[in-house]
Amino acid sequence: MTEKQSIVEAMKRNAKDNGYFLCPDQQLFDDLIDGLATNTARYGYGSCPCRVASGSKNYDVDIICPCEYRDADVDEFGMCYCGLFVNEKVKNNPSLLGPIPERRPQEVIDAALSASEQKPQVSKDVLSGSNTGKKAEGMKIWRCTVCGYLCARELPPPICPICKAKAERFEVFTIT
Repeated sequence: MTEKQSIVEAMKRNAKDNGYFLCPDQQLFDDLIDGLATNTARYGYGSCPCRVASGSKNYDVDIICPCEYRDADVDEFGMCYCGLFVNEKVKNNPSLLGPIPERRPQEVIDAALSASEQKPQVSKDVLSGSNTGKKAEGMKIWRCTVCGYLCARELPPPICPICKAKAERFEVFTIT
């Protein structure tokens, strides 16, 4: 199975498991899959093909497909930011595909862009697929104060993927 076929199968499973459909416009769908494959080869992870990635997974974790914003975007607009995941209404009427507002907070975008300027190349560990087991420097564990969701990353997620609480509802979690 090729990388693209693997991505298509993973996206099909994810859409089905979450009650979504995949982009009904075949040309756009193919372009999005090509973008995911390119970003996977480039960075070692499939960042959203419609956003600028930093090349640092710590900063891009919120835009790894399916991104953290997908559910809110599909709920509000019938499609995610890039249009890969859609609801049934958009699936049945592809003319509804169109641009939607960026939900990713500007401060997260700025931090990712700053990181990309400081570290323009992907590490050898990412390219080789190896995991050294070393904790990333500066990595924090964030806890959602609403539902208790935990995640390890540089910044809290802009929106909790479980309860949809905003970033300001996260606190640094420490093990005592």
